[in-house]
Amino acid sequence: MVWDFKKELGRKVIHLFSIFILVVYNLLAQTFSHKIALLILAAFLILTIEFEYLRVERGMKIPILSLLWRYKRPKELKRLGGEVYFLLGAILCLALFDLRVAVAAILMTAFGDLTAGIVGTRFGKRRVSGLPSKTWEGAAAELLVNLGIGFLIIRSFVDNKLWWMYSLMPNGDIFWPVVVSMAVVATLVEVLVSKLDDNLLIPLFAGFTGQMALMLLGLA
Repeated sequence: MVWDFKKELGRKVIHLFSIFILVVYNLLAQTFSHKIALLILAAFLILTIEFEYLRVERGMKIPILSLLWRYKRPKELKRLGGEVYFLLGAILCLALFDLRVAVAAILMTAFGDLTAGIVGTRFGKRRVSGLPSKTWEGAAAELLVNLGIGFLIIRSFVDNKLWWMYSLMPNGDIFWPVVVSMAVVATLVEVLVSKLDDNLLIPLFAGFTGQMALMLLGLA
């Protein structure tokens, strides 16, 4: 089975699901509480795992979900798909880290990985030594996107609020040490990991790095 650009694009577009996760969490957390929001996301994770059980263990085909399953990588055909690990990583980030760090880590996982996959597949010419599936072009593009995400998200509070809660324009001081450390770690994990699922590792490693940086700088 040839893994071509169209399949890569289709698979990465699914990562836009991260926006849905963050919107749902934010609405539930503001309407009810942080704990309730996490429990709802956990319920959705369980439902996703149940669908994966039917697909992997029982070989069932569910019409609507089959449209998404067609974009799975060959290695995912007989094991849990990346969406399960992505959702698990998002829940852990939201539960463990500062909200700014959690949001940035989740978006880096989605859009940084998306960029690396599309740019690397479409335009990648220089392969990373020892990692034939990764390209320097993809890694560079991902790093730029991750830095951009950090630039937008990792900022100081304004009137004890996060800027995206009340404005369409970024506001607040940028915490560059946190931004750079998270962007570099997220990019390195995506480049270096090929057998483990980076949908879980990227948000956890980048989120942990960002949280530690916040604490060391006295910003948490």
